[in-house]
Amino acid sequence: MSLVWFISTIVLCAVFILASVPRLSAQSNADDSRRYTAIIQNVFDFIQRHYVDTVDPKKLYEGAMSGMFKALGDPYSTFLTESDMSDLNDTTQGNFGGVGLYITKQLEDQTNGKPAYVEVAAPIEDTPGWRAGISPGDLITKIDNESTEKLTMDEVLARLRGVPGTQVTIQIKRGEKMDFPVTLTRAIIEVPTVKHGMIGDDIGYVRIITFTPMTTERVAQAIKDCASKNYKGLIIDLRNNYGGLLQAAIGVSDLFLDGGVVVSTKSRLPEENQVFTAKKDTLVPPTIPVVVLINRASASASEIVAGALKDRGRAYLVGEKSYGKGSVQQVYPIDSSGFKITIARYYTPSDVNIDKIGIPPDLEVAFPVLTDKEAESLNRLVKDNRIPDFVKAEGQASPDRIASFVKRLSTEYGLDTTLLSRLVRDEQNRTTIAPVYDLEYDIQLKAAVDLLRSGKYPNLIKTTKTLKMLQDEASAKKNAEKPAIPTP
Repeated sequence: MSLVWFISTIVLCAVFILASVPRLSAQSNADDSRRYTAIIQNVFDFIQRHYVDTVDPKKLYEGAMSGMFKALGDPYSTFLTESDMSDLNDTTQGNFGGVGLYITKQLEDQTNGKPAYVEVAAPIEDTPGWRAGISPGDLITKIDNESTEKLTMDEVLARLRGVPGTQVTIQIKRGEKMDFPVTLTRAIIEVPTVKHGMIGDDIGYVRIITFTPMTTERVAQAIKDCASKNYKGLIIDLRNNYGGLLQAAIGVSDLFLDGGVVVSTKSRLPEENQVFTAKKDTLVPPTIPVVVLINRASASASEIVAGALKDRGRAYLVGEKSYGKGSVQQVYPIDSSGFKITIARYYTPSDVNIDKIGIPPDLEVAFPVLTDKEAESLNRLVKDNRIPDFVKAEGQASPDRIASFVKRLSTEYGLDTTLLSRLVRDEQNRTTIAPVYDLEYDIQLKAAVDLLRSGKYPNLIKTTKTLKMLQDEASAKKNAEKPAIPTP
């Protein structure tokens, strides 16, 4: 037995010796690439011949591919299995059976020691996840009592998606105090892209949910409809928009910009750099004031639009700082599988990259943050299921009945009546098709409407700063705050 192990060790060492024959002196990257490729091939063949059990070559291939992309340390570059490619095609082209959540997951346990749970980037409107009240930033800690900490993204998607009509129970952790289960019934998820309507008789409202091949056309149709109703101002809502296709973001920006740069991309190879410009003429006349709503879940393609309109002085931004994803990915198929890889970083018209920085709004409007005590009370309220039970029992209750119920909840749980009223409204909306907007409880939208109707827009848009100016100011301030190094 000892001899067998010894011989195996010698054979394995021989593999690495043979693979290391190329010159050990200073070698070019090309030489290193050939050497490591040979090592990988030799190890692959060795496992096939000598591992104690028969191994499926496909399993080794997928493991090696996944490992290579994980080594990049880039959460946006990843190997795509056959099911991943199918899911990606479903999401970008049509529909699929699932719960309607855009999710992300850390590649490994985080450096702070916290478990690498699944995080909700955004729910898709009018889907089971959205109707259940799941919010951006929520953590999915369990799926059908199985912890998500060790699950791969592929395994998570496989458990959430399934036959429409079947159920899945997930455990939601919200902040430090709230932890509760939610049972969802899977449905056919049709990826929405645009919703629109008029606010009063003077302001057009267009919500872009995601950027797909149809987004530019749908936004154009929505704007034309608002124009037919004599809109005097326009609100573009990019909140909770995780992004999508680069070309769709360029196409939407083109509806507002009369020529000039929309976005540029820069890769490692200068010859691959690109500058994307708008066509002449616009769908939205320059006389129409435009406000763009953003928040911390506005990412990628939505940041391209927000950055382009801000830098070009075409829109005023309201809300919260955006997510900060300033890279571009390309999907490459390999047979039935494939991979997604970061090929470039994008830059706004003022030539700045917002990766891990985000885009600050011109007017910051943030929703109130709950105290620890309020979060605990809200967690208790959610677990008690009081609001869903009320809505289920009384349906579209009268305003007086809702006010009485909210007052009672406020006394029992110590929560603000405005928050409770909004939760009741949200629960009512989840039982039907969601309204295009909620002007009563959406303070960011209300601020945008007030701004457009105040008459201050022309002067405000003249004083806005480009992202380059803002980043330069931040850099100068940081340098000024550095302690001076004493001279000897």
